[in-house]
Amino acid sequence: QVQLVESGGGLVQAGGSLRLSCAASGRIFNIDVMGWYRQAPGKQRELVATITRGGSTNYADSVKGRFTISRDNAKNTGYLQMNSLKPEDTAVYYCNVQGWALGATRFGSWGQGTQVTVSS
Repeated sequence: QVQLVESGGGLVQAGGSLRLSCAASGRIFNIDVMGWYRQAPGKQRELVATITRGGSTNYADSVKGRFTISRDNAKNTGYLQMNSLKPEDTAVYYCNVQGWALGATRFGSWGQGTQVTVSS
């Protein structure tokens, strides 16, 4: 079983910055992909960014140039640096990780979510 703990959300003014963290723990052999998703009220959950174990990244068009995803493989921790935040970035942000657990078992896990609110 793999557990994720997210941190770093909060309230910030437009133009400000926040950094989200996602720490994975448990019977982890390795993590292939770490990703961040978000869900605004009344909307579906959407992809924000993903990063592979080798460092390849993918971003939603709406956050390109403003958000940066990174990871520390040794710590099984992922990060999302969010700059130039806009009110439309307001959402609950969820971490997702996919990989291999000890015992050659495939896993995929979601974090509990962290609220990001951007005021205008």
